[in-house]
Amino acid sequence: MGKMMIRIRSRDGLERVSIDNPHATISQLKSQIESQLGVPLQSQTLSTNQNLLLAKTPHDWSRFTDMVNSHAPISSLNLTHGSIVYLAYEGERTVAGPAVQPAGSFGKKMTMDDLIAKQMRVTRQENPHCELVSFDRDAANAFQHYVNETLAFAVKRGGFMYGTVSPEGKVEVDFIYEPPQQGTEESLLLLRDPDEERLVDAIAIGLGMRKVGFIFTQTISQDKKDYTMSTVEVLQAAELHAEGELKEWVTAIVKLEVNDDGAADVHFEAFQMSDMCVRLFKEGWFETDVKDEIDPKLSKMKKDVVLGVKDTREVDNDFFLVVVKIADHQGPLSSSFPIENRNVPVSMKALKDHFNRTKSFSFVKRISDFHLLLLLAKFLDINADVPALAQCVHTQSAVPEGYQLLIESMASAS
Repeated sequence: MGKMMIRIRSRDGLERVSIDNPHATISQLKSQIESQLGVPLQSQTLSTNQNLLLAKTPHDWSRFTDMVNSHAPISSLNLTHGSIVYLAYEGERTVAGPAVQPAGSFGKKMTMDDLIAKQMRVTRQENPHCELVSFDRDAANAFQHYVNETLAFAVKRGGFMYGTVSPEGKVEVDFIYEPPQQGTEESLLLLRDPDEERLVDAIAIGLGMRKVGFIFTQTISQDKKDYTMSTVEVLQAAELHAEGELKEWVTAIVKLEVNDDGAADVHFEAFQMSDMCVRLFKEGWFETDVKDEIDPKLSKMKKDVVLGVKDTREVDNDFFLVVVKIADHQGPLSSSFPIENRNVPVSMKALKDHFNRTKSFSFVKRISDFHLLLLLAKFLDINADVPALAQCVHTQSAVPEGYQLLIESMASAS
């Protein structure tokens, strides 16, 4: 069998360790990591589970116990030539740097590009600007229910999250707007409609809300892949984050996870794209033409960046993600009205049905639904009526009679 090569993924990227003996134990693998990669034995935590890299503290690392028994042969973990092992460690490491080349007439001259790249250090961002994201239960449920029941997590779906941001950086998501889009197993094409988005923003302003993030789903086929976000997803999320111009901007992922009983649970995760990721995107460092054969865990850069101790053009996407805590709340809006841009166009008949169903509520309560306001907004004046109506919902105050009559006639006309 001869030499065996094991790939080691740590916060510094992907490195290789070679082992002479295919029957080596975990303890021998650790010694090789110490001698070949310079990470002291006692500060290493190893696991075959990639989530180790998302864990923040040594206390969190201790939950990864699959490689704790140092006498176990690595073959008992199905580790063979080319397998990946994840490594977390405390402290800094000293790695043999590149041989120093004399500058000036003997060696290579530094170009301006080289100097810029030398300063483009990609490191993990420990703390998000967004302290916590809380989802309105009805809004989150209306989104995931459609994805689960109608799309069966077979194609991707996305939406823009709207709500409020507190001074401490807590984001509350109160409604999700779903733009026109085409989803496939691997990609999500947003066919954005600027006129409709202007209406959405006008409603949000009246409601005292703003755009706070992007939510999208991963498909069942992606569940087999070992990444948190694929390169295509990172590019899309970074682009929307950059456009969002909000330091607390949140990117949320909804996916189906098979639990221990073999049943599937819908799972929400929230991240921020790191400041460095958004900066690299805005400055055009990302290779945006992503071909299928490229490893979806790695983002390619157009020029070298400094990662840990080495120059590279490939950055592990996990480096760009900052985990955000999730909560839920009951917001001021309902989400029972049919939602825009899905398989079935929303008609005036939906308005009639909604009004018949909600007879017992006050008028303002009956229209306290973003998706209903969006349908109405298409027939109202964006500068006067739309914010005025949304303002009534925001303050839960009586709707002026003129609007009531107009809306009721729209509902009964169908």
